Amino acid sequence: MNSLKIRRTAIAVAAATVLPFSLAACSDSGGTKAAPAAGNEARTGASSPMDGPMDGSMTGDEPFGAACAGVPKEGAGSFDGMAKDPVATAASNNPALSTLVAAVKQAGLVDTLNNAKDITVFAPTNDAFAKIPKADLDKVLADKATLTKILTYHAVGQKLTPEQLENGSFETLQKGMVTTKGSGESYKVNGTSNVVCGNVRTANANVYIVDTVLMPQ
Repeated sequence: MNSLKIRRTAIAVAAATVLPFSLAACSDSGGTKAAPAAGNEARTGASSPMDGPMDGSMTGDEPFGAACAGVPKEGAGSFDGMAKDPVATAASNNPALSTLVAAVKQAGLVDTLNNAKDITVFAPTNDAFAKIPKADLDKVLADKATLTKILTYHAVGQKLTPEQLENGSFETLQKGMVTTKGSGESYKVNGTSNVVCGNVRTANANVYIVDTVLMPQ
């Protein structure tokens, strides 16, 4: 009897001892499953904010704006192609700037722009020139002095970053002033001309393609 009682007592003690450990193990198992999930979420949460700035820093120097989609993907007229050529040559390879290129040639400014160092050019699109009544445009194109003033008013003697355009005033090669305002991917020049494709790099210039021809005062 005493031996039987001892065995029963031992079994009861063992069961009492094992059961809490079993429950703890189950609890730990559930906690272990939750912990990796929380860890994964933490890692995911940590990586996402890091990915954002990294992506931003990688793309911060790239061209921006709706009209950039119309730039050729390959060849001399692509962004990579234009980056290898001086600004007047680079513009000549962009179909959307053919009117500007013709005007630059008419004014005899190809070499002036190509040989300039570290400039910014606000380049009006063909549609920008089309806003000017044809009779007026023809008159300007026929007047080399006036044409030169207008075209050199579109160039600034330093390379401007998008950040500098946020609230800036800059002297042009024509000696007049242009003002810029905006942020992100939305900028205006002189309050009327929108940058439709900005931060385009050429060998000697930063180019901001605009939708309205700028007129000096």
